[in-house]
Amino acid sequence: MNDNEKIQSEEWNNKYRNADLIYLLNELCEMYPNKIVFTTSFNIEDQVITHFIATHHYPIDIITLDTGRLFQETYTTWSETEKRYSIKIIPYFPDYKDVEKLILNQGVNGFYESIKNRKDCCFVRKIKPLKRSLKNKKVWITGLRSEHSEYRKNFHLFEWDDTFQIIKFNPLIHWTKEEVINCIHKNNIPYNALFDKGYVSIGCTPCTRPIKEGEQWRAGRWWWENSDEGKKECGLHLK
Repeated sequence: MNDNEKIQSEEWNNKYRNADLIYLLNELCEMYPNKIVFTTSFNIEDQVITHFIATHHYPIDIITLDTGRLFQETYTTWSETEKRYSIKIIPYFPDYKDVEKLILNQGVNGFYESIKNRKDCCFVRKIKPLKRSLKNKKVWITGLRSEHSEYRKNFHLFEWDDTFQIIKFNPLIHWTKEEVINCIHKNNIPYNALFDKGYVSIGCTPCTRPIKEGEQWRAGRWWWENSDEGKKECGLHLK
């Protein structure tokens, strides 16, 4: 990556501020054919993006980070999505040697004991596989929305990600929850059954619970941590 792409991502926020998703995907695919990756965790936002990528047959790799500790409902959504759109979603797994070392060092449930342990687990199971998935890519598409948390309110449509040295495209960053849900129902998009049970942000099984009425969107993630200290992030989207 170079400085021009970093500057370009900043300019795009002004140029494409009011553009719709289809137009933006068309533009990006023309500029970076076969150099774009979309990471899905099968949450409702990701399902909307997958729908548009798949129905328009964009040359974009759809990948998922399989941590080895996902809900069965997440795997069901994965399978249903592939069947619905006749696509293959590319899995990226953690290195088994890294997982073995992690568990030997902190125990099988060591992530509950400290934020450092939890972040070490996220690093092995998510961040390292993500780095592999982004190799030789120019644009990374995410399902981030500003309503998710106070922290994510600072994100833009386009970002330069210093950690992964890539342009990050957040097409739904300004969408509301209602807009996402309406799109799901209007297009009959398959979604995770856990969403209807209060699991609005779904990650690994031991690290996710349903949110309570009045709680923030990501309150169910790493629920045993202090939200300010942990930022309710695994490290994939830290600035």
